Formats: sequence, C-alpha cells, structure tokens
Amino acid sequence: MPQPIVYLSFNGNCRDAMQFYAEALDGKIEVMLSGGDSPMAAMIPKEHAHAILHARLALPDNGFLFAGDCPSHTPYQPMNGFTLTLNYDTIADASKYFKALAEGGQITMPMQPAFW
Repeated sequence: MPQPIVYLSFNGNCRDAMQFYAEALDGKIEVMLSGGDSPMAAMIPKEHAHAILHARLALPDNGFLFAGDCPSHTPYQPMNGFTLTLNYDTIADASKYFKALAEGGQITMPMQPAFW
C-alpha cells in the first residue's frame, strides 16, 4: 500500500519552513524549486519568482514531506483541521524529534502515551 505524503502550503515562507523541518527531523531537502527556476518561469510574475512551487524533504526510513508556497493568484488560508503524526521505533528517538519540533513552536498535546 502506498504511504500517504503530507503536502503543506505556506504563505511565502516555504523555504524557511522546509529548512527547519530538515534540521529538526534529520531530513534531506531533495527538491526546492522556485517559480523563477521552473519551466513555468515566464508565466510567473517577477515579484513571485522566489516563491517555492514544490519542495520535497526526504525523511529517514523512506518518509517524505512535500510543500510549496500558495500560488500568488490564490488567497492563502492557514492550515487547520489536521494533525501530523510521526511514528518512531523508540521513545528516545520520538523525544529527540518532538523536542526539536517544539522549539519555538506551540505544543497542543505533550508527548505522552495515548490509548490509541
């Protein structure tokens, strides 16, 4: 069965966010394609050429996280209504990554055993 891949949408800060996730999750950015560097460059307004059309972060153990900046012609709406879960083989690994992601963020549920 294919693994679902999360695709995050950002409001002009995709590059920074993906660099943070790469560092926090020991990932490797495989693609960071701006509009100005894409085959569609001629169709993208110059003021939006820096925006990321597609980013792909490879995570350890064959996971991926995809992202891009919201297109300039589409009003950005912040993400809501979803939760991202990461599974690790050990509590030590889970704690390490939870701590890295929590730094500067807002924890809505502390890391703890759950009934599910």
